[in-house]
Amino acid sequence: MAVEIEQFMCRSDNFGILMRDPETGDVALVDAPEEKPILEAIERTGWTPKLLLVTHHHADHVEANLALKKRFGLKIIGPDAEKDKIPGIDDTVREGSTIAFGNDEIQVLETPGHTAGHVSYYLPQSGVLFAADTLFALGCGRLLECGPEVMYESLKRLSDLPPDTTVYCGHEYTLANARFALTVDPDNKVLQDRAKKIEALRAEDKATLPTTIGEELATNPFLRWSDPAIRKLLGMEQATSEEVFAEVRRRKDNF
Repeated sequence: MAVEIEQFMCRSDNFGILMRDPETGDVALVDAPEEKPILEAIERTGWTPKLLLVTHHHADHVEANLALKKRFGLKIIGPDAEKDKIPGIDDTVREGSTIAFGNDEIQVLETPGHTAGHVSYYLPQSGVLFAADTLFALGCGRLLECGPEVMYESLKRLSDLPPDTTVYCGHEYTLANARFALTVDPDNKVLQDRAKKIEALRAEDKATLPTTIGEELATNPFLRWSDPAIRKLLGMEQATSEEVFAEVRRRKDNF
């Protein structure tokens, strides 16, 4: 049985995630952007977390770590490469680590690019990926600590997951990402239709997530480095996939 997930807003545009195994009742948080909305979500669902999975060290993902640890006594797990920057961390994980969770297993994928030690959490039995600030709906994270070649490899790896994998991301950036995506992939009918749906969702203040790997492969320009139309628009028909990705990222930075 797949995990149950409660997604909710924190801060101005962060997503908070509560995850529960329906058979065992085990509950985990993915990142801790802000205490108050997390407490409200716990109260609303009745799900009390014993585990906090941290994806990376940025303040808008770890701000509530210590307060939640004090309140619930939860165990904080995060990337070994960023352990000195994560408040309250108890255990560290790296590529290949697994975490038992209910009747599922959480696999740790190292996905650097946004930060040098960023990890994503993948539950293969439930078909769920928590990508935080590596992969966004129609976008990817800014390259704050690594070059484009590093993020390219991380995105390539995530894009190889099963197309029906459900993807949860760290931020509600989809509307701005859609508007940019149309500048580099303007004739993509699937993207055009998705952009209209996103406009409608945001007009009603509704979330645009989760997404799926398959939907991103069809519409996200940061994963479509092999698409002939994008390559032609960029004037990069003979470029490597990594070079195409780097140019799309450069254009988004200046959008």
